[in-house]
Amino acid sequence: MTAPEHAGPMPAEQREAQLRMPGFGSRCSSHMVTARWTAGHGWQDIRTGPLTAFELHPATMAFHYGQTIFEGLKAFWRPDGRHVLFRPGDHARRFARSARRMAMPELPEACFLAAAAALTRADRDWVPPARGHSFYLRPFMIAAEEHLSNRPAEEYLFAVIGSPARPAAAVPAPIRLWASPEYVRAADGGTGTIKCGGNYGGSYLAQRDAAEHGCHQVVWLDARERRYVEEAGGSNLFFVEGDRLVTPPLSGTLLAGITRDSILRLAGRLGLAVTEEPVTLDGWERGCRDGRITETFACGTARTLAPVGHAVTPQGEWAVGDGGTGPVTRRLLDALLDIHHGDAPDDFGWLHAV
Repeated sequence: MTAPEHAGPMPAEQREAQLRMPGFGSRCSSHMVTARWTAGHGWQDIRTGPLTAFELHPATMAFHYGQTIFEGLKAFWRPDGRHVLFRPGDHARRFARSARRMAMPELPEACFLAAAAALTRADRDWVPPARGHSFYLRPFMIAAEEHLSNRPAEEYLFAVIGSPARPAAAVPAPIRLWASPEYVRAADGGTGTIKCGGNYGGSYLAQRDAAEHGCHQVVWLDARERRYVEEAGGSNLFFVEGDRLVTPPLSGTLLAGITRDSILRLAGRLGLAVTEEPVTLDGWERGCRDGRITETFACGTARTLAPVGHAVTPQGEWAVGDGGTGPVTRRLLDALLDIHHGDAPDDFGWLHAV
């Protein structure tokens, strides 16, 4: 297992070679932003400095009780030499909702935005200057108090690190999804609507099952009836029916994806009607077999849009459309990339220049 490398000082030629075809999370940039919160003093010691390892005591409460949350957002290079963050305010507000649900202190939105902007400025040379490429920022917070009591911590550490991210392909490769019959991602009243570490660690056994069935990811079903489609891995799902987009509603177990919301708002510009309604696994299969559903795609900050070519269950599998990347998926991806990189106007006010 290879950990993300700590970049440190790097000659420009070597860094540029890394940026031409970055992976995802495989190399961190040179700096980080950190801040601390204590019950007595609130937020303090906000600073930008070199990327360095943390020294944490074995009794650090994050190790024992799972008070960890994170976000993921992107910065993009623009032809005029500027850099922009995509919808950072929405990420800040979701980060605050995650903190509230996990009994952690809420970081003020202005501080979140300042931290993201500070890291982007400090590591501006790590923002890949090409369409589809991005600089991925990972804000996170952990319980940092050294104590073994089973209660919310009274000290927290917030940090933002960054990494150049692989490009969103003009014609992304379709993925295969495994419908997990045994495991569920989230239940009513749980933490499915937020980004906490346990949601993801708890999904890896099902993800291993998916790999054993020749699939890239899991399509999660609802916890109560095991028949309604919810998410694909950590991504939201959309289904294309003619000139209509269908996506499961935010029922209290799904993450309110910011890319999901962007797709919903872009659809009208492209002449697509949008419906938020429940989709059953059986209904998805029937729709694909009778030609009603012609495309399915997953979306999220990390992957942007990923077409689904096949779905697999213990009873068999079916193709979505012709198993390739459909025209609606391509149009929506292009529309997002045009806004990211300044090739279309930002009519929604999504971009924040740094």
